[in-house]
Amino acid sequence: MSDDSGLWLLLAGPASATALYWALYRYYRNTDKSHAFERETTIEAKPVTGADRQVDTISGTQETRIRGDNVREYRKRVVRQPPNPPTTLVDDS
Repeated sequence: MSDDSGLWLLLAGPASATALYWALYRYYRNTDKSHAFERETTIEAKPVTGADRQVDTISGTQETRIRGDNVREYRKRVVRQPPNPPTTLVDDS
């Protein structure tokens, strides 16, 4: 047995790792089968409908608080649920 007979085994490791990586990359990316939305889809543009109505205007930071906030009223923000009463199993036998 010569010393060169094991060389193919050393080369098979990186070659098989490269082949496995490429196969998994092609399987999960499937770039050759993916749908190119930007190129293959046509979208008909329609005129914008609707109306804008101005509700309120705030210019600058005149007010230091937001109207209607409930930061300090924590009992209104946090509603505690009463604990469920323990259920007892009744044996009817």
